Amino acid sequence: MELLYTGIIGFARALFKVQGLDITMRGERNFPEVGGAVVVMNHTGYLDFVYGGIPARVHKRFIRYMAKVEVFDHKVSGPIMRELKHIPVDRTAGKASFDEAVDRLKAGELVGVFPEATISRSFEVKGFKSGAVRMALAADVPIITVTLWGSQRVWTKGLPKKLVRPKVPIMMEVGEPMPAYEPVEECTEELRSRIQATLERLQDEYAQRYGPYPAGANWVPARLGGSAPTLEEATALDEAEHAERMRRRAEKIVDPAADESDAPEGPAGPDAP
Repeated sequence: MELLYTGIIGFARALFKVQGLDITMRGERNFPEVGGAVVVMNHTGYLDFVYGGIPARVHKRFIRYMAKVEVFDHKVSGPIMRELKHIPVDRTAGKASFDEAVDRLKAGELVGVFPEATISRSFEVKGFKSGAVRMALAADVPIITVTLWGSQRVWTKGLPKKLVRPKVPIMMEVGEPMPAYEPVEECTEELRSRIQATLERLQDEYAQRYGPYPAGANWVPARLGGSAPTLEEATALDEAEHAERMRRRAEKIVDPAADESDAPEGPAGPDAP
């Protein structure tokens, strides 16, 4: 029995009640009772990994998320992440994390992946990376989709946090198991299309249940009359942020023996664009 993970989920559920969140879930029993599966989610808020793990508890199961190695290096979050058996992803050594995820899947674990890689500022579904499909193929396990809508109203990139009594609805739907197949690119696009279709359906139901989307609201996609950036605008913002991050990293990696007056900028590292 994993007391820490169980305790964290219990605390999260209690917190959601205190926050006044109206959480709707459906399709929970699409999670397998036993055996491995790649759990793929769309990404609109910082707490998606918490919300997305709740449906798996219908079978008392836990999701082992793949997360950037920096989270594991932190003195507070690192020990917790390791105790919860999440999987560190070092972008400079991606094969090691891929292999570990496949081993976990073969051992019967649920491995959680956000194939968009980062939060979608547009609240639309971004392009998917192919790692989830490749892992499912390598481990011979199905893919389970979890589509979320509304989590961006609590805490997301570029908008103020509303962690104290936000009282907002959040909807989640777990899709039927999807087998992975080749070509990988085709399977990845089908996976994205499934989540896109489910998201649009959830968005429509959300408006029907809770009222029309407020015109110009910052948490509403431009497609639905909100002021969130379009997918293209969001992509440009992400690229600019990445370039700035690489620039700061390059400034830190400078030959200490070089004369500062003519020292060239250091390399940005193997994951530089």
